[in-house]
Amino acid sequence: MKSPIVTIVLALGLVANVLLLAWSVSSFRIPGIQQGYEPEQPIAYSHRLHTGELQIQCLYCHSNADRSRHAGIPAAAVCMNCHSVVTASLGALRAEDELAAKENRSPRSIVSPELQKLYSALGLDANRKPDPGGKLKPIAWNRVHNLPDFAYFDHRAHVASGVACQRCHGPVETMERMRQHSDLSMGWCVNCHREVNRTGVGGKTVNASLDCSACHF
Repeated sequence: MKSPIVTIVLALGLVANVLLLAWSVSSFRIPGIQQGYEPEQPIAYSHRLHTGELQIQCLYCHSNADRSRHAGIPAAAVCMNCHSVVTASLGALRAEDELAAKENRSPRSIVSPELQKLYSALGLDANRKPDPGGKLKPIAWNRVHNLPDFAYFDHRAHVASGVACQRCHGPVETMERMRQHSDLSMGWCVNCHREVNRTGVGGKTVNASLDCSACHF
């Protein structure tokens, strides 16, 4: 006859093994899938602010998405289209205006620490003019979406078909820091192609390829 202590120990061991198995299954990732990947960037760029609040269209910054395989990272010069004038948040500028009015002086120039990184990378002085002693330094953005070399993806075909950026990249307009929303696995892509072949894209009939050679040359 087994001792009650032995029974309890075996039961606890069984429970521990079940919990360990459940944890292992929940944390399992197919190699190469980085769903949820959210790297810190050299400049804290907010998609929530720019795409969500300010309603800036994706193609304004990622201007190659409709004419190239790669959407591309916008050049710093694109940022300067706005940030040659906008140097800090509206809240910070208003606070300085109110303080200046209270102290009976002219408002000082306010530059946010993150935008200062942009100006420094472009070799600009305090007036956002080229600094003779400044050095151009490329901004080392960290890539978020990275497909394996054996998979071919072309943004052009998807943009031309009317596929919204959010279909693959998720609710970008809510993301403070960009992250990989979908798993971008082969099954995920194939299921999307099957679905749009049945339902269309934006009311338009499409014929998304299910041939292996479309993505694997």
